[in-house]
Amino acid sequence: MEKKAFINIDYTYDFVADAGALTCGEPGQEIEEKVVQLTREFIDIGDFVVFAIDVHDEGDTYHPETKLFPPHNIRGTSGRDLFGGLQTLYEEKKERENVYYMDKTRYSAFAGTDLEIKLRERGITELHLVGVCTDICVLHTAVDAYNKGFKIVVYKDAVASFNQKGHEWALGHFEQSLGALVK
Repeated sequence: MEKKAFINIDYTYDFVADAGALTCGEPGQEIEEKVVQLTREFIDIGDFVVFAIDVHDEGDTYHPETKLFPPHNIRGTSGRDLFGGLQTLYEEKKERENVYYMDKTRYSAFAGTDLEIKLRERGITELHLVGVCTDICVLHTAVDAYNKGFKIVVYKDAVASFNQKGHEWALGHFEQSLGALVK
């Protein structure tokens, strides 16, 4: 039986709320219920649940995203709060040993983090992905997971982007190029 981890990617105020600094807006808001439901299920059955959350330092001119996007998910701001019901769920469950919150500074949850170590030490071979943006951080995390030999499951009703064409392309790419199960 596969050991699973659930990775919740960047489902924050800045990426989802109407007033977020780099929001995908309505598409991101429409997946809230599914994101919260799946996160709760994985926490409650005892699988390893990771909150992989983007963080940037104000005024960091060296970060490559500085040239691509407006400032977002700035350390110490409410823009980094988990969006809606996910923040409430996290507050309820954060003390459980199977819940892990980690900062990430690049698109992929693997880049410059200890994620792979945490997964390997638990014998995890299958990753379940949700969050935003489908064609950026979810995609780059999935590509790295594929290259590291993990099986991948992506929940199409629990990922979203501000670029609908990119979202749809990424869903196809997950299946056709990464061998992921898109459900």
